[in-house]
Amino acid sequence: MASLGAPLSVQDVVEQAKNFEYNVHIPLRYWLRTADTMQKEAQVYEAEGNDPQTYLLLYRHAQLVLNHLAKHPDRTLPENKKGLQAAKNAVQSDLEKLEVIAPRIRKRHSELVERRRAQQKALEALEGQHARIEEFPQELDGQIVDRAPKRGSFTKTTLDAGENRSLAAKLAQREVRRRDAARRSVRQAGVTEEQEQERRTGGMWGDWEKELRRESSEADDDLSAQIQEVARIQNGQRAPPNFSRPTSIQSTSPYRYPTVPHHTAQERWSSSDTRPPYPGPASVPARPPKEFPLDTTPRPPALPPKPPKAPTSTPPDDRFEHPRPPPIPGKYPEPVPAPPPIPGKYSIDDRPSPSSRGDSEDLDEFNFKPAAYLENGEPLRTVFLPPTLRHQFLSCASKNTRLNLETCGILCGILKSNALFITRLVIPEQTSTSDTCETVNEQELFDYCDKEELMVLGWIHTHPTQTCFMSSRDLHTHVGYQVMMPESIAIVCAPTKEPSWGIFRLTDPPGKQVILNCSQPGIFHPHSVDNIYTDALNPGHVVELPQAPLEVVDMRPKKQF
Repeated sequence: MASLGAPLSVQDVVEQAKNFEYNVHIPLRYWLRTADTMQKEAQVYEAEGNDPQTYLLLYRHAQLVLNHLAKHPDRTLPENKKGLQAAKNAVQSDLEKLEVIAPRIRKRHSELVERRRAQQKALEALEGQHARIEEFPQELDGQIVDRAPKRGSFTKTTLDAGENRSLAAKLAQREVRRRDAARRSVRQAGVTEEQEQERRTGGMWGDWEKELRRESSEADDDLSAQIQEVARIQNGQRAPPNFSRPTSIQSTSPYRYPTVPHHTAQERWSSSDTRPPYPGPASVPARPPKEFPLDTTPRPPALPPKPPKAPTSTPPDDRFEHPRPPPIPGKYPEPVPAPPPIPGKYSIDDRPSPSSRGDSEDLDEFNFKPAAYLENGEPLRTVFLPPTLRHQFLSCASKNTRLNLETCGILCGILKSNALFITRLVIPEQTSTSDTCETVNEQELFDYCDKEELMVLGWIHTHPTQTCFMSSRDLHTHVGYQVMMPESIAIVCAPTKEPSWGIFRLTDPPGKQVILNCSQPGIFHPHSVDNIYTDALNPGHVVELPQAPLEVVDMRPKKQF
């Protein structure tokens, strides 16, 4: 991200935004999809209040479209003209938002400069000498002069993905439900799918999610309790900065993607019961019990009563003859109310209880820190993977596996709290051989992802009889994913071998650069570098997430499975 620690200046964010890889040999249609995905990510970070990251992505989008795509060799192709014009129109929306966000970034950075100046003076006064501000601990920025968080500043608790899986699963479940509720609210408001898509691509949608969020809020005391506990444990922790990159749902492989019918999410939830636990003063009185008719069934006569027993003699008690008056009650002092407890001090990460705020605000208080780094030192956002995905995919691929045919699927998901969640497995219509698998109807998949607000985070495929490895064909397929999004993963399933599966990514460097520059023909060919790809799970940026939401969408004709 652009800022998880000390606030950056606008110039710092701009320099980071300019630092991205652009390859003119990648087809323009892939770059157009990348630009669209960058705007989707910017919308997520904007909703979470992350001004620096929003600014970075919007500035990068404008740079990509105006400085590179407008000069791409494929810009004159008829199939690209409409998409390129739409991207240029979206830049105008970028520039308007940049003008609004820039003053807020400057303000936060100027506050940082003032705090450091005050710290410098304090050190000089205490030590009696000229101490250099560079020697002052960076972790104390914003906490010595003013320990209370400022409203509107982007200061969030950073969580370790592996240690907070339960919380991550609940965040993903709620985000999926929120998006589903937002889509239903849009339909109920009379906005068609075509109108919604036009507003999104035209940059005219505004704060629609903020308005619809009221309709999709949900009380979750268990989640709030976990959030409080995590905030307490994580108090004072600070994560390294994480910078986002341009992303895409495209691949440079010859894969073609399928025709996709409209699907809606199946998950629904019911609102909690808000009735009071007892009736108030104006409550309706309880109804009297029903009167039942008399029972006319004849019954046997009652038994005669038993004769009374003879009374036993007891000694006389003068208490009954001369009763004494009750004692006079003593006076009790009126209770003195206890003074309220003195509130304790709290630091930036020790916030007030989340239960006193709305759930949507709770979700904006946390970010997941990077779980791993590329070989060049660039941080990778965590990718949360449902453990059931592989088993469900193998079930869908079982027929092809028995026939020694490959099967492939697309890993789709969402961005939330600086982490990527795989929430949907799409099995596209495809043609297969024992060594290859190609999908069809590419544009339909893009339209489906746009409609469902999904990003492609990687792909999965089988090796029916081969071992678990990345073939040269697999490497050339995956480089298209990873150029657009470094976190993209490739899952290989080899059900007849051991190990039976693996999660991989290209090394960067040297693997990604070697594959991009490789022009060798053929399905299988060697490369001059050994460490072209590496494991992304152990260790890596992929974290398996039990209880994560997952939907499987199989779009193949019935004859294919």
